[in-house]
Amino acid sequence: MKVFVHGNPETAAIWGPLGAELHSHGVRDMLFLSPPGFGAPTPHGWTATQGDYVTWLIDQVERIGAPVDVVGHDWGAGHVYGAIVRRPEMFSSWAADCGGLLHADYAWHDVAQAWQTPGVGEEAVGMLTHMDTADLAGVLQSLGMSGDIASDVAAHVNDEMGRCILALYRSAAQPAMRELGARLAGAELPRGAVIIPTADTYPGTPDMARDVARSLKATTIELVDRGHWWMIEDPATAARRLIEFWGAGA
Repeated sequence: MKVFVHGNPETAAIWGPLGAELHSHGVRDMLFLSPPGFGAPTPHGWTATQGDYVTWLIDQVERIGAPVDVVGHDWGAGHVYGAIVRRPEMFSSWAADCGGLLHADYAWHDVAQAWQTPGVGEEAVGMLTHMDTADLAGVLQSLGMSGDIASDVAAHVNDEMGRCILALYRSAAQPAMRELGARLAGAELPRGAVIIPTADTYPGTPDMARDVARSLKATTIELVDRGHWWMIEDPATAARRLIEFWGAGA
């Protein structure tokens, strides 16, 4: 089973083009998971911390039936990194972007730092969650989503997503991510790949991601000149590289 986990502010719609491409190459067993608050409802009492999402992902894989091949993007990658160090036996392989987040020198990008700041974060998230849906879809499209996917995502941006954004980013303020990177580097992990879209500036530099891949004894899947939403921008190349990675472990 191939399990895909998306991030923020996203829904499983981001995987549509990649899923279709993989299906055309014979990949059939795919499951696209939406983390609570990000296209899926939140359980009662959900506190939306980094640890909560790792536990959620592990619970989902247990229900599916481990081991699985997991692919993570954005905060979905963060959840994957947390899960593979906690329960490595549950994963046949992992592939995740945003590897630079784990680098010792990584500093959160400006928007994340705003969300992590009391008062400032509430104001910033409020601007996002109260934006007109069509206007928000236009912003997301300008950042790299296709029109239909941007509309799907914008329709799911609400106050509950905003609450989850603040709680998640605040629980992951540094040194949380560099400490996670250190734990991963000292662990016996499943076979892995750090996906590096070289034009994505959110998770640090490509060199930082390469350093992290080496520390985790993982290979790299470099997507040259592709941005944050590489699975939308170039699904054909992404599908081919993922299939090659999965096949190398067969």
